[in-house]
Amino acid sequence: MRLEGKKWLYQLKKKNLGNVKLCRAIDRLIADLENADISSSADIKLIRKDAEKVHNAGFYFLDILVHRTLILVTVENGQIEIVWAGSHQEYEKTFKNNKNSVEKWLRNKHLL
Repeated sequence: MRLEGKKWLYQLKKKNLGNVKLCRAIDRLIADLENADISSSADIKLIRKDAEKVHNAGFYFLDILVHRTLILVTVENGQIEIVWAGSHQEYEKTFKNNKNSVEKWLRNKHLL
């Protein structure tokens, strides 16, 4: 699969260079997604057991240690796109642990 939006993960990695476990987890996530062979967005759960579906349009949150990453799985184009990544605190501030807030954020970013 083609992975778009890796810049989000690289920024997260750059901010946390001293956190070796996090850097390894980010590298593992990139490898998992790039090596994925999925036929539908629901198959993301087969690759990453931590995938949590937050919108029917194919948006999932994934855990990277204590960090969260929002990804959009678009299988029609043969690509996976990362649209947000941040710490769990940033996640709570931005999305308020609420699927309605996630949908509002996605609409504001013109992703829906």
